[in-house]
Amino acid sequence: MSERNKPHNGRDNDGNFRVKQVDLDDVQADPDGEDILRDDVRQGGAVADTGALAGERAAEIGRRVEENREDVRRVVEER
Repeated sequence: MSERNKPHNGRDNDGNFRVKQVDLDDVQADPDGEDILRDDVRQGGAVADTGALAGERAAEIGRRVEENREDVRRVVEER
């Protein structure tokens, strides 16, 4: 029987996360933080927020996605 290939879940072969993990509140408090963050995203493609408010931001994004779906559905039905 062949060995099952398991998903990496964003980790490299050593088990470390590929995405840089930072507390966005700390980065934004730094005067050069936005530029540093922009460079990290440009080079690595993503940055994960590990701060205390990360879950709240994700919930807000989820709410906005649902609101957008409702708005689009309303516009399509009006046509």
